[in-house]
This record gives sequence, structure tokens and C-alpha cells, in this order.
Amino acid sequence: MDSLKNLQDELLEEYHITQKFFKLYPNDKNDYAPHEKSMKMGHLSTHIAEIFGWPEVVLTTDELDFKEGDGPKLKENAQELEQTLNEKYEKNIAALRAANEADLSDVWALKMKGHTIKEWSKYGAIRHSLNQITHHRAQLGVYYRLLGIPVPASYGPSADEQNF
Repeated sequence: MDSLKNLQDELLEEYHITQKFFKLYPNDKNDYAPHEKSMKMGHLSTHIAEIFGWPEVVLTTDELDFKEGDGPKLKENAQELEQTLNEKYEKNIAALRAANEADLSDVWALKMKGHTIKEWSKYGAIRHSLNQITHHRAQLGVYYRLLGIPVPASYGPSADEQNF
């Protein structure tokens, strides 16, 4: 099995789906959240774009340790989201193409202030990042639905794209 090729193919699919979501991003709704415990839409969308950078980080480091004040600069509009998505995707594809299968078996850790939250193989950490993209983009789809924004298709037609 060619794990690297499979990861590249899956990342490409997630990239194309996310592009559709970001093209519809409402620039005046960064502070929108459907509930007080929900992430604001600007932070959620920025997080999705930034996750596209995780495979490169996983392949080039042994861990990521979040500290107070860490975090990306909030993307202000659809154009900034798309630009970040494109930049992160290009770096990740290059990192995956440069890697070899043996690189995927090394251990990688996600930490918070020195405390290990989770350890995976590098393959597992990259798979987790792909799962995070799907998870958070689905959240964004709920926000879109609640705001009356058509929800793009992800893995088949969405209710907004079906013609019965």
C-alpha cells in the first residue's frame, strides 16, 4: 500500500471541498456563533485553513506544543482564507512528496504547555489532521445552514445542490 499517495489524494480532495466552502464565506460574519459555547465563525474558518499546514509540521518535527498566546492570526475574509488554504496545501503536498514510507512510522506528539495530549505515529497524526478538517468543515456547514448560505457538496450532493 502506498500510504503517502493515499494521503496526497485525500488531502487534494479535502482541499477542493474546502475551496468551495471558502468561496461562499460571508465576510461580515466573523463574529457569528450559533451558541455561546461555539467557536466564532472567523476562528473556526481560520482553524480549518491552518489545519492544512499540519501534515508538513508532522513530517518535519517530533511534536507540536501549544502555549498560551499561540495561534494563528484571524483571517478577516474569504480572500485571506483562500490564500492561507492555498499556501498550506502547496507546502503540504511538497512535504508529502518529499517523504518516504518510513517517515510515517516515527512517533509524533501533540502537547499543551508541555503536557502530552496525544501521541501517534506520524501517519496517524496526519490522518487525525485530515479528520479534523472534515469535522470542522462540517461545523462550518451548520453555520452556513443557520445563516441561509447554501451548503456546498462534500462527499456527494448537498440538499442545496440536489434537483429532485
